[in-house]
Amino acid sequence: MNPAIRGWPGQARPRRRKIALPPPGLLGPDIPESASMDLHLDGKNVLITGGSKGIGRAAAEVLAGEGCNLVLVARTQKDLDTARAALLAKFNTRVETVTADLSESRNVDRLAREFPDVDILVNNAGAIPGGNLIEIDEAKWRAAWDLKVFGYVNMCRAYYALMRARKSGVIVNVIGAAAQTRDPGYICGVAGNAALAAFSQSLGHASVQDGVRVVAIHPGPVATDRLVTLLRKRAQDRTGDPETWRELTKSMPFGRPAKPEEIGAMIAFLASDRSGYTSGSVVTIDAGISARAAS
Repeated sequence: MNPAIRGWPGQARPRRRKIALPPPGLLGPDIPESASMDLHLDGKNVLITGGSKGIGRAAAEVLAGEGCNLVLVARTQKDLDTARAALLAKFNTRVETVTADLSESRNVDRLAREFPDVDILVNNAGAIPGGNLIEIDEAKWRAAWDLKVFGYVNMCRAYYALMRARKSGVIVNVIGAAAQTRDPGYICGVAGNAALAAFSQSLGHASVQDGVRVVAIHPGPVATDRLVTLLRKRAQDRTGDPETWRELTKSMPFGRPAKPEEIGAMIAFLASDRSGYTSGSVVTIDAGISARAAS
């Protein structure tokens, strides 16, 4: 860690890369790489946990394209280095990386000390394992919640205090639609996600008095390595062959899981002042899966 860049003092405002979008109606299902939504986020300092892969990496791409400076936090330095190199190759911005296990609260405290001037916090770290009540023993349950549930709570506690002192800031908690689908085969995640949703709503209700917004996202299935792991477990349980996991995606809406960049775009929008009246809300992005599960 280079102490000279802590808090990004005196840095130049990064330049947002603009692209020419095709006419309306010709975009199709793909989001153009590095497309700028002009969310007025130039120069914002963003910290993303779980920022080296999947949704966190996709959010970093969108936010870098909007002109944000980034701190990416994850447990594996190699993955962080890969993500940083890819971002710097595309965007003229500042990208710092921190290797940290956020299940340990001392690492949360260290981040808050080293990067106190974060404008936008994206909590995204944590992979809760699939399995029913009998399959997920106490050790696995506690380890999963230490990282995702208590990790989110501790990060919010540390950064909410800093944002409240400045009377500005946004926290985006990336949770998961299992809080609504109530899948008993993912019971540890169901309970953890439901707790974080209620936590985000409660905090977001109170935070507006301090000039801080707190919002949450419930992604459904997203095309990440983590989804493959969960689908392989489900395929094993259903057919005895984990390699049949691809068949499970065919029954998803549009015949596919969500793209990480579709979630990343929503993170950026919710963090921007274009969504400035949104707090204490949870946005579900699962193409109606949880709505059908509840009916």
